[in-house]
Amino acid sequence: MLTLDEIQLFIQDDATSEKKRFAKKGLAYYEGDHDIRHHRLFFYNADGQLVEDKTRTNVKIPHPFFTELVDQAVQYMLSGKDGFIRSDIPELQGELDSYFNENEDFIAELSEVLTGCQAKGFEYMYAYKNAENRLAFQCADSIGVVEVREKDTDDGCAYVIYWYIDRIEKGHKPIKRIQVWDDKQVYFYVQDGEQEIELDKSEPINPRPHTLYQQEGDAKTYFEGFGFIPFFRLDNNKKQHSGLRTVKELIDDYDIMASSLSNNLADFDTPIHVVKGFQGDDLTELQQNLKTKKIIGVDENGGVEVHTVDVPYQAREAKLNLDEKNIYRFGMGLNTSGLKDTNATTNIAIKAMYSLLDLKCSKLEIRLKQFLRKLIKVVLQEINDNNKTDYQMKDVYFSFEHEIMSNAHENAQIELVEAQRMQVVINVLLGLATYLDNETIMQLVCEQLDLDWDDIKGKLPDPDEAANAVKDAQGVLDSVVVDSE
Repeated sequence: MLTLDEIQLFIQDDATSEKKRFAKKGLAYYEGDHDIRHHRLFFYNADGQLVEDKTRTNVKIPHPFFTELVDQAVQYMLSGKDGFIRSDIPELQGELDSYFNENEDFIAELSEVLTGCQAKGFEYMYAYKNAENRLAFQCADSIGVVEVREKDTDDGCAYVIYWYIDRIEKGHKPIKRIQVWDDKQVYFYVQDGEQEIELDKSEPINPRPHTLYQQEGDAKTYFEGFGFIPFFRLDNNKKQHSGLRTVKELIDDYDIMASSLSNNLADFDTPIHVVKGFQGDDLTELQQNLKTKKIIGVDENGGVEVHTVDVPYQAREAKLNLDEKNIYRFGMGLNTSGLKDTNATTNIAIKAMYSLLDLKCSKLEIRLKQFLRKLIKVVLQEINDNNKTDYQMKDVYFSFEHEIMSNAHENAQIELVEAQRMQVVINVLLGLATYLDNETIMQLVCEQLDLDWDDIKGKLPDPDEAANAVKDAQGVLDSVVVDSE
């Protein structure tokens, strides 16, 4: 078991690592906390000292491009309506649906995992037993997860340390809750501010097995371990880099350019007056006259010159447009500003605009499959134990379907053309009725309408019975005596 000193050392080393530092930065940008929020203005005073300028306008506008890039990818990955974990075995498919595809809680947690994975570079999901004693999964903030390898411990065992800051504060000091997981149980610790780590006495069972349960008709509490550390990691890429890494400087540049433009417009919205021969006592009177009376008095040799500052708006606008284009290009996202008039944009053009987003998600999809296989493996074990079955991973496959925007007018035109084509074909087939038997004609019509002939055939009347029915009906009509009165 890890000692208290080891736990403290592992947490400290992890928190100061480059990986976690940039993960925190990625999370900050996803939440809209950009570097521009901490932007300050400086100038050199008469003594040559660099001092902060608190008189000039300092607008700080973060632009949430990264938030959009992340949310786009998550929505695109999970846009399929029929689920993405499939099996050709109906009974197994029903079980998989209950755990994954039709489980709203799991989909919500998976969405959080995908979001954290792209924002921070990696994210975790851990397994637990819910109130129904079924396996369930929940997202775990990767900032607070520390993986400890066997070779880094004195006992040669692997662990996962999971810590978080409790909402409760004691003496204005945050309370840090710490969990240490091995393959059988979990240990609970607490740290009050900067004090030493100690066992959490508020936990009645410490250490506690992974699962606690009771059997029907038995008041005794049973426990067992999973046999593995129930934390699963999804990486954004091989190096666990946040998606922010490729676009951070571009976003920072956009923030600076847009904020500087706002500063210029605010600082130079009024002209500069150069006054000669002012007939007043002080500059305060001059300023007051300009603001209120809009007139000032000067002597016979005086005068007023009005100067305006031209803000390079067009150059700034061109730079902002270039930054925006590159943010979506290198962030591999969809710039929806190009889809304002979808009626004028063909489906081919729309699909082309999705190419970068599709490429990014296709790469992430490979890692997502690896991640989901780990979850499915433990779920299959539970299904087999409960149902006395022997399902294997080979019985499960993935089917990711992505929804994209489309030109509704063009889609309607395509459907109309297809309907007209089908009508022509069916008319030709009906015209062959004198040359082909009815069954052949009906088979060909069913093929065009994508109908199952075997199902249709069973619902059609027998030809002989239909002919006899017609004769019987005609006989009835012939026997009817019409009253001439």
